[in-house]
Amino acid sequence: MVRSLDFVLSFLALVVLIPFLVPVIVILRLTGEGEVFYIQERVGRGGQSFWLYKFATMLKNSPNIGSGEITIQNDPRVLPFGKFLRKTKINELPQIWNILIGDMSIVGPRPMVFNTYTYYSEDSRRKLNTIRPGLTGIGSIVFRDEESYLANRNEPMEFYRYQIIPYKSDLELWFIDNYTLWLYLKIIFVTAWVVFFPSSKIVDKAFVGIPRLPDNLDI
Repeated sequence: MVRSLDFVLSFLALVVLIPFLVPVIVILRLTGEGEVFYIQERVGRGGQSFWLYKFATMLKNSPNIGSGEITIQNDPRVLPFGKFLRKTKINELPQIWNILIGDMSIVGPRPMVFNTYTYYSEDSRRKLNTIRPGLTGIGSIVFRDEESYLANRNEPMEFYRYQIIPYKSDLELWFIDNYTLWLYLKIIFVTAWVVFFPSSKIVDKAFVGIPRLPDNLDI
């Protein structure tokens, strides 16, 4: 049922969005480093790898410089047009193709790079592997402004690994344990809502019972 819904919605989204995506492609081609897509290997269902597509927003060699695989607030590696794409989440839209071909779902845990994947416990990985990763999800909504949690950290990667990942894991496992079609649809609605109203407190009202934000992450 969900896979059919993913296919229909992603196909319709692709048809509707193509006229809006073409100008983005042209601008990326003519600015920055001339790259349109950022393609990266991620972990998918069953622990199998797949190639995830995003619009390019950072310097080509960004994973090997600065803060590596995590993005910090005001990250100097982010290109000028990339800041707009990231803020509006337009940079994520090429993943509609990943959804269409079955690598991903619209809703699910965010697909991880392999280094980050190894930071999750074995039990968490085993459970996460049972479903397709998603374009959006409860973790994506809660950490929609993840860079702010990493701001002014002396060791942002250490903070990410030992403080953010455990809570992200709890959120994603909560999603799997409570997965229903209604939750799937509600996450899509809330994702759209917080894009237009980023300061909204709708998350606490919409998702009763989600794991509480730890004090060390209260910003």
